[in-house]
Amino acid sequence: MKTFISSIILIFLTALVNAQTVNEGTMVVMPGTVVSTLFDFDNRPTGDFVNDGEFYVYANFNNDGLVTFTPGPAVDGYTRFQGTAVQKISGLMPSEFKDVLFYNQSAQPAFQLSGDISISGNAEFNQGIVKNDDFDGSISFEQEADHTNTWNGSHVDGKVIKNGSTDFIYPIGDKNFYRYARISAPAETASTFTGKYFFENSNGLYPHTSKQPEIEMINNREYWTLTKDGGTSDILLTLSWDELNTTPANVIASPESDIHIVRWDAVQNRWVDEGGVADVASRTVTTAVEVSGYGVFTLARVKTINPDCVTIYNAVTPDLNDGKNDYFFIDCLENYPDNSVEVYNRWGVKVFETKKYDTNGNVFRGYSDGRVTIDGSKKLPTGTYFYILNYKVQDAGNNYTKRKAGYLYLQTE
Repeated sequence: MKTFISSIILIFLTALVNAQTVNEGTMVVMPGTVVSTLFDFDNRPTGDFVNDGEFYVYANFNNDGLVTFTPGPAVDGYTRFQGTAVQKISGLMPSEFKDVLFYNQSAQPAFQLSGDISISGNAEFNQGIVKNDDFDGSISFEQEADHTNTWNGSHVDGKVIKNGSTDFIYPIGDKNFYRYARISAPAETASTFTGKYFFENSNGLYPHTSKQPEIEMINNREYWTLTKDGGTSDILLTLSWDELNTTPANVIASPESDIHIVRWDAVQNRWVDEGGVADVASRTVTTAVEVSGYGVFTLARVKTINPDCVTIYNAVTPDLNDGKNDYFFIDCLENYPDNSVEVYNRWGVKVFETKKYDTNGNVFRGYSDGRVTIDGSKKLPTGTYFYILNYKVQDAGNNYTKRKAGYLYLQTE
């Protein structure tokens, strides 16, 4: 059974109206112990606060000293922000939390974050929006950190930082709408990526008329930012859509083939196509390969340039010896000799790459090609792979690059 302790180091009372719980020394909440404060909690510059149990915060929270927990599975390390009025989370020094609950049903945003906090375990966004956008605070998720129960009524309105080498869904939103983005797992633990969502038209800052020719219609109601702030690894990016509240219906009218992720390229000063494969069931679009840059992203409708006869057959069964699907067959590609084909495994590792596909025998038969990270001439295991086909076409005298991407099913056993 847990022991409940109401621990007050020092209380300042002013005409019985204002009160604070102040820590100026060392305060440790032991595992299996619950500590709560009804008043504003103020951890002074000399204060060391270690939460290895449960700590209930019913008012404001400020940290100018040390707030942390002891790493290890035997430690609870649960901080619960459960106020009935707007709660301010502030401080001159960063606060390190293991698990956090945000539960506050007062007017939004229920949490005003002007300090810096980091989460190493789980953040439960139950009730109340955590807003740092106007208050200059930051919220970071460490290597194995995650979040649960995120929705329109509880998320982060502002920037979210992700540190480490695990994939991550950003619990971000704006104007009471939760609109997440997701990154794949970077290769380095030193990686840092920061994401933010804007429920506003990007056209004023990033003109929609300045774009690659194949981009037909750019989302004019919302956009995301993603920056790479640490490490050298790149990621696959996933953006979500919400046709009921934020995403224009005409942009996602034919998501299976016509919706891509686009990025504002500050060097070219225009929107560029990052490609994408739509998952209608989850209402998401994911880039086929790692993004080519960072900054401003949104969804866009891409137009079909010069419809062609190219047809992709995505089953490869070379070991059946039945004369069918012996290699990755792309019909009519001979009409577009300026082409390239890439194949990736489920972890994003390139296993095959060639130009002028299906000429002089350069086809994918289920073997790596030796110029990439998988050993050459090694038979690949049965499974699902991902292909990217780029080929040049002409339209009205202009050359364009078309991209097709999708799943490839290989059976080698």
